[in-house]
This record gives sequence, C-alpha cells and structure tokens, in this order.
Amino acid sequence: MQKDTAVFDLISKELDRQRHGIELIASENFTSLQVMQAMGTVPTNKYAEGYPGKRYYGGCEVVDEIENLAIDRLKKIFNASWANVQPHSGAQANAAVFLACMKPGEKVMGLDLSMGGHLTHGSPANFSGKNYTALFYGVKKETGLVDYDQMEATALKEKPKMIICGASAYSRDWDYKRIREIADKIGAVIMADIAHPAGLIAKGLLNDPFDHCHIITSTTHKTLRGPRGGIIMLRHDFENPWGIKDPKGNTRMMSQLLDLAVFPGTQGGPLEHVIAAKAVAFGEILSDGFLAYGKQVISNAQAMAKAFNSRGYDLISNGTDNHLMLIDLRNKNLTGKKAQETLDKAHITLNKNSVPFDDKSPFVTSGIRVGVPAITTRGMQEGDMETIVEMVDRVLMKVDDEKTINGVKEEVSTFMKRFPLYPELDVR
Repeated sequence: MQKDTAVFDLISKELDRQRHGIELIASENFTSLQVMQAMGTVPTNKYAEGYPGKRYYGGCEVVDEIENLAIDRLKKIFNASWANVQPHSGAQANAAVFLACMKPGEKVMGLDLSMGGHLTHGSPANFSGKNYTALFYGVKKETGLVDYDQMEATALKEKPKMIICGASAYSRDWDYKRIREIADKIGAVIMADIAHPAGLIAKGLLNDPFDHCHIITSTTHKTLRGPRGGIIMLRHDFENPWGIKDPKGNTRMMSQLLDLAVFPGTQGGPLEHVIAAKAVAFGEILSDGFLAYGKQVISNAQAMAKAFNSRGYDLISNGTDNHLMLIDLRNKNLTGKKAQETLDKAHITLNKNSVPFDDKSPFVTSGIRVGVPAITTRGMQEGDMETIVEMVDRVLMKVDDEKTINGVKEEVSTFMKRFPLYPELDVR
C-alpha cells in the first residue's frame, strides 16, 4: 500500500507547529510519546460494544484486560469506587449523566457560559439547553468569584433536578461543601465537571469534589495529560434517592444507570485504542513525577498571573488557584479576537474568551484565556513565565506593527528550542 504522503506531510507540519510555538491554550497539553503510541495500535480494529465480561462481540478477552486496567488505575488515582472509561469526550460523559439522572424538560443549573461555564452546562446551543430547562448562576462582578448566594437563591426558588459545578474558564477553586449543602436542601443531584483541574485534584493540590458531589466527570486530556476522551466516576455508589429508573422501570444503583447511559444510551462501540492510551496516561499520573508536574503547573500559573498583573492587565478574580487565568482586555482597548489572531502570527497560541458581564459577542469577546499545562509539560518554570508574558505584551501593545510581530515570532522559535518536543519522533 502506498504511503499517503498528503496526510503525513500535513501531520509533519502540525508537529512543526507544536514544536516551534508557545502553546497557552488552557485546555491543551502534550501527551507522552507512549500515550500516542498506544493510540496508534491494533485495538483500533476491535469492536467491543458493552463492558468487560459482557460484550456483544466475541474476541474481546484482551481488550477486556486493557479496559479493566484503565478502570483500576483511574479508581486508584481518585480513590473512586466505580469508573467508566468509555466516553469519547467530556461532552459525551456529561450527556450520559444527563440521560441517567434527568428526564427531558427537567431543570438543570450550571455556571453561565459567559461567566466561565461550558456548553454542556445548559447552553441553548447545546443538547443540555435544548433538551432540558437550563438555569444559571454566575460570578460576583466585584470579585469574579462564584456567587454561591445567588446559586442558593436560584436553587431554592427553582428547585433544579441537577446542579453542575465546574467550568472551562474559571481560575479559582470550588467550595464543594457549600454546593452540597445547597443541593441537599432541595434534593438535587450534583455533577462536578472537573475536566480542567482534574490533574491537580488527582494529586491533592485543589479541593476534592468526590465526597461532596454525587457524580464526577472529566476529560482525560488537559491537566490529566492523556489522550482526548472522557470519564465518569463515583467515589460512593448509591441507590439513587430521586426515583430514577432504568428503561424497564427498575430502580438501579447509580453506577448501573450511568453504565447504561454511556452504552447503549449515548454511544456504540468504545474506542479501545484510546482506552489503552488512557490506561497508559493513568499509570503516569500514579507516579511521583506527576505530583511534581502538578505543583509546577500551579507555580507557573501564579508566576504568569503576577507578570500580567505587573503590566496592568485585568485578571478576572485578580489571580489563579489552578492552571489558567482569564484576562479582560478592555482596559487595553483590545478584543479577544484581535489578540488571538495577532498572537497567532507570532506563533503564540491562546484563545479569545468571554469575560463576566462582557459587552461583546462570543465571536469577538473582550478577553483571552491563558493556561500553562502544555508549556509546563515542555519543562518551563517560573522564570520562563516572565519571558513569555513580556513577548505577549510586546505583541499586544503593537498589534498592527508587523515588524514587532515578526521579531517576536523569531524570538519564540529560538526560545522554544530550549524545550524539545518529541525529539525521537519522525512522521515523515
């Protein structure tokens, strides 16, 4: 079979882009080489609908072992009693929780998308807002912190069936105990979507949601540094007190309802090659080295926040507890769209992002979201954050000066040579 040079040449170009640019997108990271190698292996050929020991196809004895290994490692990471590693993405993990816990039209409450929430937390453009009645809480304008009083007031008034905590652009830790107290007053299910801070929670560097929240979902990339995918976990399985039944009208344990919601509820055959890669990543997370990585992520984020603050940038909540920061650019007379597009030219990648109480559309935005997981994986430390912020600031202060932009682009290329990415990899 002739090698498809058109595709592999493009893959090589993408490798070059990743190697030579500064990656500041908070939801991106670089997997280890062995995680990528596991994804490109023969389990991709195997259909395995169902679960280990209960498949709809024969020949699943080996992929059963792979999936069980991934489950066992994940449970050990988070001290969970049950886990499902089959969701293809974080969005699909969340969809399964909705299916297991809610009927169409029932009320769900999440963080407003414009204030740092996620599409799957009730956005009208998403299944979560189309199929369910979405309610929202927000952040306080003066502090940028989650308004738990508003959350409680809305919950007591509207009595949502489920409360979602978690975000895609929130830089502070969560008060899970307070959320549980609110949920218990109305008998609500709590789903904690920890897709962004999961790797930091895994090593005890942020508050633990498991003892306060009923169901935990996450992606497996971002701070977990694994392949792209989703997971669902329970620390304590329970016979649900909300009268939720399976399709045949039987009361089940929550783990059983969630398994049914993933397959056959929302997905068919699992991606066993990706599950193999998840297992590899989970093994890496269990190592002592991953704790050092998590600590460095937080140190780098706080150093970067300090560097932005010193240059007069307006950070929402004035700092960060985790791996990211949200920056309001209105005091710099810039839009998020302009900042993202200009920094792209200098090979510095981040994303435009709405900020709380934004007066611009989601396609323009007043802010940018900046994260450090990927550059920390490359080996950067606190002093490098000052270097990066200085280059970002230089570009943003002269967004129409091609000479400045090109000069920074050259500096970025030289700077990144100090932090090799996959030196042993050759896709040509």
